[in-house]
Amino acid sequence: QVQLVESGGGLVQAGGSLSLSCTASGNIFSINAMAWYRQAPGKKRELVARLTSNGILNYADSVQGRFTISRDNAKNTVSLQMNSLKAEDTAVYYCNTDITVVGVTTVRRDYWGQGTQVTVSS
Repeated sequence: QVQLVESGGGLVQAGGSLSLSCTASGNIFSINAMAWYRQAPGKKRELVARLTSNGILNYADSVQGRFTISRDNAKNTVSLQMNSLKAEDTAVYYCNTDITVVGVTTVRRDYWGQGTQVTVSS
């Protein structure tokens, strides 16, 4: 019912920048929150940044001041601008959305993107 398509990511040197984007499509009634998570090898998936529909922002302490999350509500898109990247930012980054879907019934649930690799070389 909902598809998330991620783009961006790749390989960058430490200190560089990358941008990620995620677009949601489908039978969307409302998007309540959009977020980015990441998972490094051997580690648990962790929240990077989250933005709710009423403007509440959350960032992981490790990315505060370096990453910026933003939304384009008209396009159902969330972006993550990553600056001053560090080797420890290397991970698979996942888009996550809290969406209310209209179908036979109205359902609110989380959806995940397929993940995109970000590699920062030191």
